[in-house]
Amino acid sequence: MDAAGSIHGSEQNREECEFVPSKLGTKEYWDEAYTRELQTFKEIGDVGEIWFGEESMARVVQWLEKENIPQDASVLDIGTGNGMFLVELAKCGFTNLTGIDYSPASVELAKNIMAKEELTNIRIMEEDFLSPSPELSGFDVCIDKGTFDAISLNPENAAENREQYARAVRSVLKDDGLFIITSCNWTKDQLLSILCKGFEIQQELPTPSFQFGGRTGNSVTALVLKRKN
Repeated sequence: MDAAGSIHGSEQNREECEFVPSKLGTKEYWDEAYTRELQTFKEIGDVGEIWFGEESMARVVQWLEKENIPQDASVLDIGTGNGMFLVELAKCGFTNLTGIDYSPASVELAKNIMAKEELTNIRIMEEDFLSPSPELSGFDVCIDKGTFDAISLNPENAAENREQYARAVRSVLKDDGLFIITSCNWTKDQLLSILCKGFEIQQELPTPSFQFGGRTGNSVTALVLKRKN
């Protein structure tokens, strides 16, 4: 997804930056995309796209390690896709990992990749995060790389879905649990405006910057938030 022409770091509020609805915000799009990636994996073993690239995974993993997050902390990967972020976390020693996605093809792909990597202790579940099941609760850390962006592009009820998403994150986290979100559509200020109820910022992670028209901005925003009691 592109940044919809916005320069990150600007002071636009979120009402001024509504995005044009896109097929990228629909379940049908992701079902088709992951069905293709699943077939490709079965044919040649290619795991498919790593959302935001390997750098985005490394950024979050390095922060978790720097902050000494316990390796047995319960971690939820929201919109896990092919599950490669969970693979990376497992390789770094994290042991209590769960990935969810609303696309059945994504879930099957991720499970196939876990089997190939011989990672039998990672849970992969088919879940619509906007209506999380009671089983999803009590997590120490929740991570999102692009799922909130996709929800924001849904042609139907995007604003309502964003609010529902924020409630869902709060509902699955423990008190003082951490939420790490990476977005290419929303600025720091916009994310904080949307997620202001029930969260406080801990840190903005450094991301690549660019200059355009004499202004400096970031093409990606990465924030660490803490759930308030």
